[in-house]
Formats: sequence, C-alpha cells, structure tokens
Amino acid sequence: MISFLDFTTPIDISFEGVSAVVFYFTTYSLIGWILENSYSYMTKRKFFKPNFFHGPFKPMYGFAPVLLVYLIGPETNWGIILLLCFFIPTIIEYISGALLQKFFQRQWWDYSDMPMQIHGHICLPFSLCWILLSLACIKWVHPAIVSVYGPVEILWAWIWPAVILYFIAELALSIRRHTSQVLEEAKSPNPIQ
Repeated sequence: MISFLDFTTPIDISFEGVSAVVFYFTTYSLIGWILENSYSYMTKRKFFKPNFFHGPFKPMYGFAPVLLVYLIGPETNWGIILLLCFFIPTIIEYISGALLQKFFQRQWWDYSDMPMQIHGHICLPFSLCWILLSLACIKWVHPAIVSVYGPVEILWAWIWPAVILYFIAELALSIRRHTSQVLEEAKSPNPIQ
C-alpha cells in the first residue's frame, strides 16, 4: 500500500499517493452507494434511495475508510482501532447530516426514532454497525482493493484527474439542484393546516 500520510516523518503528498487515495475514495464511495441502496432494498423493498449526488457515489463512505486505512497501521493498539472505527465514521456521518440539513433543509437519513440518537444524524446502533463494517473493511475489503489497484495503477494514473473533475462537477451540479429545490419550496405557499 502506498503511504499517503506517515506520522513518523513529515507529511509527504506524492503524485502516486494522491492517485491511490482518489482510487480508494472512488471505490469506497461506490461501495457505500451499493451498501446503502441494498439496505434500503432489504428494509423498504426500494433499491434507489434518494441521493445527494446524481451518480452512484456516496462520498461519506469514501472519506471514512480512506481516513481509517491511513490512520491505522500494523502496530496500532486494538483499543485505538476500535475507537477510530467508532468515531471516524460517526463523526463523518454527523457532519455530513448536519451540513446537508443546514444548507438544503433536508435530512437524507433520520435516526430520530432510534435509541441514543443526536439530532437524527447519528445513533448508537448504527455507530456500532460502523465499527463492524470498518473492521471488515480494514481486515478484508481494503487488502482486496489494494490488490485490484496494483494491476490497474498504470491505467488509473491517466484516469484519476478526470475522476476528480467528475466529483467536482457532480458536487457543483448537486449543490445547484438542491439549492434550487430549497428556493422553490421557499417560494411555494404553505398548505393550510
């Protein structure tokens, strides 16, 4: 695995390191989209769950694993690993939910009816699930993704700048779409209650 962040030496951001991070982020964002829609299908019999982005990516699922695999090393204590697997996805989920609600007045997920929840953005049962998913990611999923990255690295070196441009365009278009929805809702009269 290419080391992107190494805490024993000054931070080294290389072309190869950024390329690998973009690959992992993209892969995990796609896996997150599949995971979330599969969960939606199992619980609601509806595969396509509303998504902030147009395409099949959930960036929240990209950030958490990338941070975890670069913060957890072979010598990391198991207690620290468990704490990181609990806090990193939970914090990212809370920040994502809070920002989406603040800027677009909408909650894409709502844990309000779950025990030990905070503002409907996070709850203890799902945070415990994040621990299990994060451990599975570190132990089995990420090594498999690293083994896929090796053979495609030369091709990926040509593609990843376009992938970054795709994510920037996706973000801009999604912000525009959701902002216009907020403005339209603000213009429409409130129904009589």
